[in-house]
Amino acid sequence: MPHTSAAPRIGTPAPRPRPGSHRFSSVINRIAEEMNTLDDHGTPADYIPMLADADPRRFGMAVAEPDGTVYGVGDWRQPFSTQSISKVFALALALSLDGEQLWRGVGREPSGNPFNSLVQLEYENGIPRNPFINAGALVVTDRLQVLTGDAAGQVRDLLRTESGNAAIDFVPQVAASEAAFGDRNAALAHFMASYGNITLPVPALLAAYFRQCSIEASCADLALAAGFLARGGVRADGAALLSRSQAKQVNAVMLTCGTYDAAGEFAYRVGLPGKSGVGGGIIAIVPGVCTLCVWSPGLDKRGNSVAGVSALDRFTTLTGLSVF
Repeated sequence: MPHTSAAPRIGTPAPRPRPGSHRFSSVINRIAEEMNTLDDHGTPADYIPMLADADPRRFGMAVAEPDGTVYGVGDWRQPFSTQSISKVFALALALSLDGEQLWRGVGREPSGNPFNSLVQLEYENGIPRNPFINAGALVVTDRLQVLTGDAAGQVRDLLRTESGNAAIDFVPQVAASEAAFGDRNAALAHFMASYGNITLPVPALLAAYFRQCSIEASCADLALAAGFLARGGVRADGAALLSRSQAKQVNAVMLTCGTYDAAGEFAYRVGLPGKSGVGGGIIAIVPGVCTLCVWSPGLDKRGNSVAGVSALDRFTTLTGLSVF
């Protein structure tokens, strides 16, 4: 029987009990039981050797409420490789510092192509379609590195602060594994540099990008850390990371572009802003209500967690919560 438990944000007083607290516990327990019966859990990302041996049947799910209460089921406290989920936090930081100027180098449209495709860049003069495909994420990391001097460190520190977990960190072996198989990303970066859309030397940019993607965090950590997107850009301590309009922008791009070339199917099935990573995690936002993170390392052919998408589909079906 799946077990659900709750915990306050680390380092803050426990929230007072209130009506409706833990109202999704029975729902996520039911979902965890259903995920155990899936016929096909997909296949872990075999092109990143450090991720290839993960058990595709593992499953965790966490829900965080706007007041910082977090609870979950299964492997919800197990750290995993965030991979492209980190792109959401890099985008938020870059947008908070650079504002609308950021969008001069990256678009906001779905790509319709695989996340590491080179095809569109040539037709569109080195401007990637959106910040969540690899080319777009490289542009965001480049800009954040220029603005802060340590893009990956800024992303890690944001995750630590918002989750209350100071143990969140990089996994150097994962970064090295990605670098060893990073020729496609290098090609993307060099191509954009030829159009003047990359500022850093490509090797330095790739090192920052791979480091950022190597961050490990749990479902609990990520559900809490993404809470500012459910609170209209407001951080856990009440300070504004983003304006309400900017938070809306990030959520909109997550909805239309957050699951690679399966974004339409994800919107159809789940109906929430979401961002997946090839480590098997997906975060999703119910504005004003809660944030969710699911993890199961078995992926479909488009790089999204099979059980993760199914679990979020069931969540919105059972609760009636979506942006539509």
